Amino acid sequence: MTQPPPPRPPNEPPSPQGEFGAPPPIPPYTTPGYGTLRTPLPPARQQPYERAQYDQAQYEQSPYGHPQPPTRKKVPPIALVIGAAVVAIALIVGGGLLYATTSGDDPGVGATGSGGDKSGDGFGGSAAEQAPADPSAKVTLRLPAPKVAKRQVDSVQGSWLTDRTYAKSGLNQIVGYDAASGRKTWTLPLSGQTCAGTDTVTDDALAAVVSEAGKRPANGDHKPCSQITVFDVNTGHKVWTQSLGQGSNRRIFEELSLSGNTLAAGGGLDGGAAFDVKTGNILWQPDTGECQDVGYHGGAQLVTVRKCGTYGHATYDVQLLDPVTGQPRWSYKLAKGLADVKVLSTKPVVFGVGNGADTAGTITDVFALDSRGRLASKISIDAKKFDFACEVGKTEGCAKITVGNGRIYFATRSQETDGGSGPTNEIVSYSLETGKRTGDRVTGGDHHDIFPVRMDGGNILAFKTGAAKKGSQIVTIDPGTMKQSTLVETPATPAVRNMIGGMAPGRSNSELHYSKGGLFLGQPLIGEPYADGGQRYTAVGFGTG
Repeated sequence: MTQPPPPRPPNEPPSPQGEFGAPPPIPPYTTPGYGTLRTPLPPARQQPYERAQYDQAQYEQSPYGHPQPPTRKKVPPIALVIGAAVVAIALIVGGGLLYATTSGDDPGVGATGSGGDKSGDGFGGSAAEQAPADPSAKVTLRLPAPKVAKRQVDSVQGSWLTDRTYAKSGLNQIVGYDAASGRKTWTLPLSGQTCAGTDTVTDDALAAVVSEAGKRPANGDHKPCSQITVFDVNTGHKVWTQSLGQGSNRRIFEELSLSGNTLAAGGGLDGGAAFDVKTGNILWQPDTGECQDVGYHGGAQLVTVRKCGTYGHATYDVQLLDPVTGQPRWSYKLAKGLADVKVLSTKPVVFGVGNGADTAGTITDVFALDSRGRLASKISIDAKKFDFACEVGKTEGCAKITVGNGRIYFATRSQETDGGSGPTNEIVSYSLETGKRTGDRVTGGDHHDIFPVRMDGGNILAFKTGAAKKGSQIVTIDPGTMKQSTLVETPATPAVRNMIGGMAPGRSNSELHYSKGGLFLGQPLIGEPYADGGQRYTAVGFGTG
């Protein structure tokens, strides 16, 4: 696949933005699927379309007038050469698709499930993160960006956090740091620059990354994103690495997601594959004929977005998969004209779409499904009133949105408030059972913005931007009272504000990790130095210890 030349990043540092008072990271370009430069997907996904109807038939009702998604067939374990060896895999052709429903005791919307999801007045799961007596943090890590040639953009996409180690991608490598002290503990060389990585790690600290097939030449030309590497975040040990296909037929991977011991690799137009994360054995591959798996979202369950037909005439299904076999347990068909689906949660299954003209990369409608793949509720929102960030063409969710407690939590856009001394915003929620706005509301406070990061049991973890005399914070929010408790607060110095501003927390491809008093922010792309000589960083860390 031909790689396009990278656009020019700005030669001047961007003007200060927002409350950070610091230049944001370079906005070099927007790419579908992941941060490193790739051939853009066909533009049909971004074409205007008429507002669709949502009373489409579910999977029980067929035919749909287009090819049905074929079954995935389990691939028997085969000997795989670990290292630089390339494995040629034949495509598996499936027959007609038969859907099996999930077991009746699977939790869906309105039922208790994993991750503390619970409807009604109760909130599931106790919070793991507890507020310390003193949340004041100091800088534990700052990683200066490596030198980048003029008019080029390099990728350092990917970061991971365990209770022991923070790992961050560098140029052609991943480096591990002690999470408490920031001391460098290991280095793992890679075949090339990183393209995508898992957002999470397994219970035994395994994570995965896709890297380019070779190092870039001096002119910055990109190599194919084809090499998958699984590694131990705590030790830097390479568990396995491989690619699929040979030469120009080498498979391109755009997204990685973990569900249990299954590593699902989304390949977009090239098709995906699923591996046993511990061994590297191929579990299954989807057919890439008339229908393709656009991408995967893992976690408590594994969900895929399946496309059938050609661009401009394509239809999409959201499917719950058995992570071991790849077989769909159910499928939910979207109305024609809807595309660029963002899976926001996998248990319960919640996804968003942009409906209308010029809505690529945004959300106007949210669908919550029950445990059998039936529509539980649809929520229509005014995207202009909410502050979230979605990558075009990427399946895995959007920044500043989280799902839990039978609700979906959004951040509103910042605005001046009556009687306030500065702009602020709120976190609000909608019920996944009724689709209606709840009474939940928490404000960031004057000159502070707030947005949800993730669930912690029943609590909502949120990031609050800093102001002139107050640092940025991670807060935990009680879902019953919406009361905030501060877990960590960064120093309120101009230098720290500049570093945090350079990470642009909450941007669609920015990196934010928090655990046990440690906050780490990273960025996926780096460009040439600022014209004024200001230092760029790839990551910064803070700790309360």
